[in-house]
Amino acid sequence: MKTFISDFNKLVKLRLTLTVVFSASISFLMGAKQQGEIMWINWLMLTIGGFLVTGAANGFNEIIEKDIDKLMKRTMDRPLPAERMTTGQALVLSVLMGILGTMVLVKLNFVAGLLSVFSIFLYAFAYTPLKPKSRIAVLVGAIPGALPPLIGYFAAFESLGFGLAYTEVNEYAIVVTPFILFLIQFFWQYPHYWAIAWVADEDYKRAGIRLLPSLEKDKVSAWFIFISSLLMIPVGFLPMYFGFGGWVFTAVALLGGLAFTWYGYKHLVERTDMSAKKVMYISFLYLPLIQLILLFDFIPFK
Repeated sequence: MKTFISDFNKLVKLRLTLTVVFSASISFLMGAKQQGEIMWINWLMLTIGGFLVTGAANGFNEIIEKDIDKLMKRTMDRPLPAERMTTGQALVLSVLMGILGTMVLVKLNFVAGLLSVFSIFLYAFAYTPLKPKSRIAVLVGAIPGALPPLIGYFAAFESLGFGLAYTEVNEYAIVVTPFILFLIQFFWQYPHYWAIAWVADEDYKRAGIRLLPSLEKDKVSAWFIFISSLLMIPVGFLPMYFGFGGWVFTAVALLGGLAFTWYGYKHLVERTDMSAKKVMYISFLYLPLIQLILLFDFIPFK
């Protein structure tokens, strides 16, 4: 049983899944603040549904990448390449999680459920097959990677009341707010993922995967990491510009963007694995921090 739990955690990529669920749950609470009421049972359903949907997407990802994972040190101990779990077992678990998770999210809000299905298919059946073939996989993968805030935000609006809410609330609350939440997470993924790709480049190459912008750990790729880090500064001003982010959030987002830019610049100069790791570490800290700050400094539209 202990081995199964450990293998299940690796199949669903537990840390990644919990990060995704955290992002969705914070956005749910923003949506709830917009409505003026937090329904905690719905928050719990979102957490469970989000975990199941994300776990399913990661399970499909590992099924498709089973042979690739055998070639990389960082993934060879996953249950499928290590042959502690069969493809059939992983498929049954992933399908069940996907169906149950989608049913839960659809019950909360149809749009949230629809986005969750779209996220599974785009991540597992577009991004995953593209990884060994093209650098464009990073762009494709950034879309499902940025959908959790939308799913969480829309899940805060009950299905029967969603249309009513749209007519009674400023349209920014239903359209612009979740779109900006999506954009923040979308742009964040580029310095985050390219820094990881730089650090793991040798391991990726063993599996025939090359995702750096120039395909090499060179100055061109370092420039892309720096520019994408620099973009986090203007991105951090979007919530205030559109009227739902306060001064506290904007100040913290600016400091985070400056830290991103500084470490991106240091990496451009040094171009080492250590400098790339610093960009990666700041990305780990940046996203959950600004999401939490935005929750507490969120300004609902009237």
